[in-house]
Amino acid sequence: MNVLVTGGAGFIGSHVADALLAAGHRVVVVDNLHTGHREQVPADARFIEADITDQKRMAQIFADEGIEAIAHQAARANVRESMADPLTYANVNVLGSLILLELARAHNCRKFVFASTGGAVYGEGDTPGEQRLPFTERSWPQPKDNYGANKLSFEYHLDLYHQNYGLPYIALRYPNVYGPRQDSRGEAGVIAIFVGAMLAGEPTRITGDGRQTRDFTYVGDIARANRLALESDKVGIYNVGSGVPTDINTIHAKLAQFTGYDRAVDYVPQPVGEVRATYLDSSKAARDLGWRAQVSLDEGLQRTVDWMRGS
Repeated sequence: MNVLVTGGAGFIGSHVADALLAAGHRVVVVDNLHTGHREQVPADARFIEADITDQKRMAQIFADEGIEAIAHQAARANVRESMADPLTYANVNVLGSLILLELARAHNCRKFVFASTGGAVYGEGDTPGEQRLPFTERSWPQPKDNYGANKLSFEYHLDLYHQNYGLPYIALRYPNVYGPRQDSRGEAGVIAIFVGAMLAGEPTRITGDGRQTRDFTYVGDIARANRLALESDKVGIYNVGSGVPTDINTIHAKLAQFTGYDRAVDYVPQPVGEVRATYLDSSKAARDLGWRAQVSLDEGLQRTVDWMRGS
């Protein structure tokens, strides 16, 4: 298929582009390079520098490239920034995504795969009558930040377009994704931030007490989930996480061991909107898509450290 990968110059998007090319698909990458890097776009992909909020430009790209499917990774993705700048986040994450959805409908696209978020959509997840953790797709969404609310909003739009226009979709609710190519600045995750500071011999900081837990999943596993979702005839929402909760103190200790870092961590106040605990039950993805996380945490962390040392 001719697949449009939005955000394909970014951390996750570039790995998704690699996975789709390896599976024999033609890949068109669109990225505005706000946080992406041109050098991360695979050589065999066609790259177009454009913004998904530019409706006229995106319409031209769909027409010129014969787009048949979308793997939509582009987003503003900083939870704390989303609380400070909600209008910019809604413009990109909701309105920009709707531009793509309308074009997918107009061009009779075969599949729309959307990068959603498990950590931010579920929030603290106090579902009446349900075990709180791990989160399943039946857990009650309770976003605590604008980023999570943006993603949840667009999931509803996807289902609406499926019901009214027959557009097949899968929304993948991501955990905390980490691995090579993640920038230690900007919208980076905690693992990239820690490794960047440790390799530079700089101070490291943990918000709160460090006992908040997350579902850390290696980027290669997430890229494979996108490829399986694109090629599947299934429709709906799928969690794609390791299902293993790990606290931030443990992540810091493991990375300190892998990098030889011996400085004490600084603890700082926890910001507004930060979730205390989250991890995902991905048994539905295992059953329907044949997907399970394969890379262990220690192996993934070591790969990440090795890549950041050499980059």
